[in-house]
Amino acid sequence: MVANNAHLIHKRTMFWRLIINALRLRLQRVMIIFAALTVGASIVTAMAAVYFDINTKMSQELRTFGANFYIGSNSSGLMNEKDLDQILRQAPQGLITAASPYLYGVARADLEKVVIMGVWFDAMHTLSPYWQITGSAIGVNFDDRNAMIGKSLAQRLNLNLGDKITLNKGAEKHQFTIKAIVETGDATDNMLIVNLEFAQQWLDKTGLITNALLNVKNDQGQVSQFAHQLQQRYPDLAIRPILKVSASEGQILDKIKGLMGLISVVILILATLCVNTTLIAIVGERAKEFALQKALGARQQDIIKQIGTEILLIAFCAIVVGLILGYLLAQILGITVFKAYIDLRLPVIPITILLSLTVAFIAVIVPTRRALEIQTANVLKGE
Repeated sequence: MVANNAHLIHKRTMFWRLIINALRLRLQRVMIIFAALTVGASIVTAMAAVYFDINTKMSQELRTFGANFYIGSNSSGLMNEKDLDQILRQAPQGLITAASPYLYGVARADLEKVVIMGVWFDAMHTLSPYWQITGSAIGVNFDDRNAMIGKSLAQRLNLNLGDKITLNKGAEKHQFTIKAIVETGDATDNMLIVNLEFAQQWLDKTGLITNALLNVKNDQGQVSQFAHQLQQRYPDLAIRPILKVSASEGQILDKIKGLMGLISVVILILATLCVNTTLIAIVGERAKEFALQKALGARQQDIIKQIGTEILLIAFCAIVVGLILGYLLAQILGITVFKAYIDLRLPVIPITILLSLTVAFIAVIVPTRRALEIQTANVLKGE
């Protein structure tokens, strides 16, 4: 019993000594294998991290184009604000990221009639991020002392930041301070932007709105589904996605995901070829070593176990380093493309481990077969 245990310990010691010496004596080629597997693991980690986080990040980025959902009246008239409130209350939590009703009307100013647009100011940053604002945007919905003015209207009325504009309605007057001048490139450049409640009161349209714009999450095509549900529930309302934004979200996401998958596959194939070529060269250099082991009684499974253990050790180190470098690369991609950090989600680690080990396994098949096919008599002849 003692003799058997001593024999096993000696055998294990010899096994690990062979592996350590094999790695140490061919360090340059080992580092090539390590580098190839590390690059593969890094790219897979980065691409997988971005892939699983891209829905959130890309949707946030695409929302910089503005609202992607329209609600209005089918009769081309006004709609009740309470319908919008009901839609917002009943929507799934987190689906709508921003919303604002809009009310348009004509009011008389000191010099001429102007078009006023009543809105919820706190939603404008999300719904209209393309607005170029000079001054300070209004951030509270109940502010009836300050207003924002379109650039063209401001030029026509010769108004600057801090100036006053007075609206007249019979004997009633209301004065606003110009807090911001807005350039939008559309009809808003000719409007005075005020809070919705004031617009409703001034235009005698309490509880009414012209239309509403929403920003709806669309990372999984929710916009079309949400529109269909609302159309069935509110047949008197015109409800539709703003297709130029919402339809593009899913298409762009699919294309980017496909591109990332293609990049990962190409890198993994190149890593497999690099590891395979390097291992074949190593087996050629170690032909006498394997032949001698066979001559001393080593079985085929012993050779397989030795080569497999060596590549697993290299792969393990490469995976650890690759996960770290891949995470850093994902952050660089996130900051560069989405201006946000990428979250390392749970599936990323097992995917990286699985694909890296698959690359190592495929790459080691041919070299192992060559090692097993070494003819002891031919190699050791004359030794």
